[in-house]
Amino acid sequence: MPAKKLLYFILALLVVAVWGVTFISTKVLINNGLQPAQIFVIRFVMAYAGIWLMELIEKGKPRLWSRSLRDEAVLLLLGVSGGSLYFMAENSALAYTQASNVSFIVCTAPLLTAVFTLIYRRFSKGDFAASMEPIRLNWALVLGTVLALTGVALLSFGGKGVEMNARGDLLALAAAVCWGVYSLYVSKMTADYGEVFVTRKVFFYGLLTIIPFVIGGEFPTEGLTRPVVIWNLLFLGIMASLVCFIVWNRVLKELGNVTATNFVYLNPFFTLATAILVLGERLTPLSALGSLAIITGVFIAGKFKRYEQ
Repeated sequence: MPAKKLLYFILALLVVAVWGVTFISTKVLINNGLQPAQIFVIRFVMAYAGIWLMELIEKGKPRLWSRSLRDEAVLLLLGVSGGSLYFMAENSALAYTQASNVSFIVCTAPLLTAVFTLIYRRFSKGDFAASMEPIRLNWALVLGTVLALTGVALLSFGGKGVEMNARGDLLALAAAVCWGVYSLYVSKMTADYGEVFVTRKVFFYGLLTIIPFVIGGEFPTEGLTRPVVIWNLLFLGIMASLVCFIVWNRVLKELGNVTATNFVYLNPFFTLATAILVLGERLTPLSALGSLAIITGVFIAGKFKRYEQ
């Protein structure tokens, strides 16, 4: 394996490890009284301020807009699918179900990315379609999809507190869908504009589109001065958002949208280990079976994918 490609594999693994811990960090903040929208706003404001500072130091006068309305519309879509809607779904899910459940379900994103890529390339033409990995339908993708969705069902409906768990787990699945959409377009935009510009626009449109969720509502400040809250917010805003989004967008560009997103299936292992140590969570037999089905399904779909000739 070329050294450059190995480097991006390692970077992808490190980003996924950090993102695996974010589920626990967000759960800790929710347990300390913060609301999903509040967590998102604070996290993205820190990241957005940080990336502006980086660009001002590096370039002096950063670029404000893309080259066309179409590209700006795609950046808006990235801000919604990889920003506001994704994090609202994920953070809200953590309020209803275990962090490990959310992590396992969100790891269906690689599979959904492959399915969305297959559909998009089949029915669309042009530069966006051409920038995506040329995968095609095969038995492994079908089997992997069925296994993963069966695992989601077992996690959602196979434990105690079915109604509450189902709500949280379905929100986690919605987050996975959002990330699949994000992964479709971000590599092409990164290739055209660079990962820093694209990441800054994702933060901007993410914050812009979160306004309907927070306008007119309370924005409690109680608990924001607690050390555990401050450290977790800094971790989410600087490391998990600012640093990891920039690195991940570059990884998607270098490895391809499907190959890179397959690393997400390792995410739950970092989450589960941290959840057991920090939150005292545990897997029931059915939840363990569901988690295994999700991981196996995503692995089969990614390991045995076939490419168009």
